[in-house]
Amino acid sequence: MGDLNGKTALVTGSSRGIGRGIAQRLAADGALVAVHYGSNDLAAKETVESIANAGGQAFMVGAELGIPGDAEALFTAFDNGLAAHGAQPGLDILVNNAAISLPGHIDEVTPEDFDRTLAVNTKAPFFVIQHGLRRMRDGGRIINISSAVTSTAFPSTIAYGVSKGAVDTLTLTLAKDVGARGITVNTLSPGFVETDMNAAMRATPEAQAALAALSVFNRLGRPSDIADVAAFLASDASRWITGQRFDVTGGSML
Repeated sequence: MGDLNGKTALVTGSSRGIGRGIAQRLAADGALVAVHYGSNDLAAKETVESIANAGGQAFMVGAELGIPGDAEALFTAFDNGLAAHGAQPGLDILVNNAAISLPGHIDEVTPEDFDRTLAVNTKAPFFVIQHGLRRMRDGGRIINISSAVTSTAFPSTIAYGVSKGAVDTLTLTLAKDVGARGITVNTLSPGFVETDMNAAMRATPEAQAALAALSVFNRLGRPSDIADVAAFLASDASRWITGQRFDVTGGSML
């Protein structure tokens, strides 16, 4: 505890999976964490309770992403949550983690699926950042969660790859735009991590083993593997790093 004392963090999609792991780690390092969820308030409550039980501080923020007015709704809930928690207004760490993955090759993706994927994975983070910067203190941290699919071809999730490729470019360009304020912007690109999103892909022992074999460590990633790197990027120790994409795949497909 201590590295992030006095900091306020917002982690989108942190009711479970990688987002939950990041929220728990930032709270363990001393940050007050806003745990965002889209619809699963029970899972978000579990995340907040796990943080409190470990001695940290967190509160829930509910807002559906990928719809008109999503960023405004998110930050209205965030501001209200800070006030209810007795915390000072403002934001120090923003983690854009919330995402969806709709499978499909190029000839299978519908316009509706494509629009929905980009609305949640690309447009929402863009405008969440826009609104977040109005609250972010100088020296803040923005961490975008991308994916290994931007550097390795996965034709069966092509729309997802397109949406995350845009996030990588957003990180690069934004880092230059906000550097004068001392704000860093970086991307984490996980490989296969044991989360609900990919549960169907590892439903059998054989499938689990095949995915684990992609990493040089012969195992799937854990949310904590990603969260530990996010904690570094959220800390002052990363102050001289910005505009970068970090491969956190466990050496997958080297």
